[in-house]
Amino acid sequence: MTSTEVLSMYENIAGLTGKMAVAAQMGDWNGLDRLENQCAAAAVPAIGGVPKLEGSARQRKIDLLRQILANDRAVRDVTEPWMGQLNG
Repeated sequence: MTSTEVLSMYENIAGLTGKMAVAAQMGDWNGLDRLENQCAAAAVPAIGGVPKLEGSARQRKIDLLRQILANDRAVRDVTEPWMGQLNG
């Protein structure tokens, strides 16, 4: 993977996780499931590892990872209480 491909992959995942957060907040569980599958497929190229990035590309990757983690937190903020109700 080139650095451009790496950043493109992370940008795609960040966008998908953002949509996942919206779907969770709207209670669109089918949409959330569909987006989760798309996100998993988008991450497949990283399975073998990604090249080390330097400079501004590295900083962009870090920013995207922070965005992905924030989106994941937003999804979990909605789904964890809901899952707790199912288990209770």
